[in-house]
Parts: sequence; C-alpha cells; structure tokens
Amino acid sequence: MHQIKKKQTVFLLIALLLGNSISPSTAISQPVPPSTPTALSAPQRLARELERIAQLGGGTVGIQATHLESGQQVSLNPQVGFPMASTIKVAIAVQLMTRIERGELSLTTMVEVTPTDLHPGSGTLTALFNKPGVQLSVQNLIELMMVISDNSATDILLRLAGGTVAVQNRLKQIGVQGMSVDRSIIELLADLQGVILPPAEQWTPGFYEKLEAERLPDARPKALARFATDPRDTSTPAAMVDLLTKIYQGTALKPDSRAVLLGVMERCQSGANRIRGYLPPNTPLAHKTGSLGATATDDVGYITLPDNAGHVAIAVFVGPSTQPTAEREQTIAHLSRAVYDYFLFTTPTPATVSK
Repeated sequence: MHQIKKKQTVFLLIALLLGNSISPSTAISQPVPPSTPTALSAPQRLARELERIAQLGGGTVGIQATHLESGQQVSLNPQVGFPMASTIKVAIAVQLMTRIERGELSLTTMVEVTPTDLHPGSGTLTALFNKPGVQLSVQNLIELMMVISDNSATDILLRLAGGTVAVQNRLKQIGVQGMSVDRSIIELLADLQGVILPPAEQWTPGFYEKLEAERLPDARPKALARFATDPRDTSTPAAMVDLLTKIYQGTALKPDSRAVLLGVMERCQSGANRIRGYLPPNTPLAHKTGSLGATATDDVGYITLPDNAGHVAIAVFVGPSTQPTAEREQTIAHLSRAVYDYFLFTTPTPATVSK
C-alpha cells in the first residue's frame, strides 16, 4: 500500500514538472481569430475619399462644402489660399448689389461702354463693340459678368462697385476672412502674363494684344513664377464658402438681391465638366467658375439636393497643376459628387428648405 502511494506521488510530480515546462503559447491549441478592423465613420471615409481624389488634380487641391440647413461641413485644405480667377466675381457682385440696396445705383442704371472699357480675356463685349455709343444696364452687365464671365463687364462693374477697396471693406464688414480682392481683371491678367500696362487713358481696342506680342520672350515665364506665390486675389476654400453661406442666409445681401445673384449664377454657361460634371442629370446648380490656364481651375456655388434634403455651398480650387484641363476638371467633378452623395445619404431627416 505504501509503495502504491509512493508511485502516485512520483507520477504527480512528473505531471507538474511537465506542465510547468510548457510555454503559454504552446499551451494554446485553438487558432487565434483574426482581429476585426476598426470601422471608419462616414466623415472619416469621406475624408479619405477626398484625399484620394485630390491626388488626380496634379497639384494642390482645396475643397470646402457646407450643408446649409444642418451646418455640417467637409473640407480638404480649407485654409490654403488659391487664385480665385473669375470666382472673384461673386465678391464683386456682393458689393455691387450692396450699393444697389443703398440706393446708390439701380439695376436699370444705364452705363456707357467706352473703348477703354474693352478688356482682354473671356466674354463678348470686346469682340462685339469697339466703337463709342454702346450703353448697357447694370442688370445686363451683371448677366454678362456672371453668365459668360465677361471680363470687360466685370471691370466696369468693379468700378461702379467702388473699386477693390470697397469690395474688400464689404467682405470685412460681413466677417469674411481669408479672401483678398486687390486688382481689376485686366491688372490680374497683365501680372499673370508679364504685360506692363500703360495708364488707363491710353487703353484702346486691341492695345493689350499688341503689348503681349511685344513683350520679351522670358517675360511670361517670370510672371508665372511670381504669380504662383502672389497672395493677391486669392481665397481659401473656407472663406469662399463663408461668403456663399452669408449670401444664402441673408447676412451679405437682402432677399431680393440674393435672388438676382443666384438667378444669374443658375445660368452660368461654363464649367459643364466641373461641379456639374458627375452630378445626376438636372441637378439644380448655381455657380461661378474661374480659370487661369494651369494656374487655377475653380468652381464655386450651390448644389440643391433632391427630396427636400437641403442645399450645399461648395468651393473647389485646383492650384497650379501638371495635369491637362480635362483631368483638373474631372477632379472637381469627382470631389463634388462625393460631397453630393455624402450629404444626400447622411442627412438625418428632410430639411425645411427656403430659397
């Protein structure tokens, strides 16, 4: 009996020794289940998608979008300054309409177009009229500026608005920070293209094209290099959307003035491949484009979501880029559609919409 107990004790000691010699990793016989990846929230997924799409632009890309009814915002590089190009015309229109609200002008005020008013770039005034005797109403000039981006009409309206200082002061009054309005369109183009302008009284039809032809061969490359770091006439995406938001919500303009401005922005004829490019057919859009060759490819405005889901104020800027126009515009289109889908599918309940 004593021997049996002794054998049992020996076996127990051996078992304990063997057990202690097995490492914890060896003792686990069941396979370890794979770890579950951390789920991304909808805003995180959108942020990643915006970054991915922006790489297609060939340069720095900025976007800000605000759902006007809920206040939700999405952005990429929202505080980076970009050349506004013709999107600056939104700010000019705000100051002009402010003067109209004050009774200093009216939409029916007739304005004589003189030969010195005919400036280069986009639009039709320079192509159609080169003799004195043309008069257009302020309403006509606004339509030319916003619908077909006429540069001559823009500089006439900038003068009527009180000049760049008046526009900048109005932006300051309504609290828009990060937007700078410094030059007329002809001055901006001259700086971009390396053209030295004579005094304004010497401007005649065709004078600018002559100066372009006479400039030194290295004038334009040097001008482009300077322009790339010029802070004048730039805006951050956040500042542009802040201005658009203030227009829409009645801080910048009264309802009648807002209706005039949004009405002409709805008729904008350029930018079919930008914000509008990949939106569903017939999506209401009021916008203004801006272009300075490969230096600036811009589009800003308001998207109306379907099913009473509200409105989105959006600004997309593509800075100096190595990509051709089609790729830059597709970048804007892809970004805009991503924002459209995000706000459409994440709006909790139908918004009460007023316009």
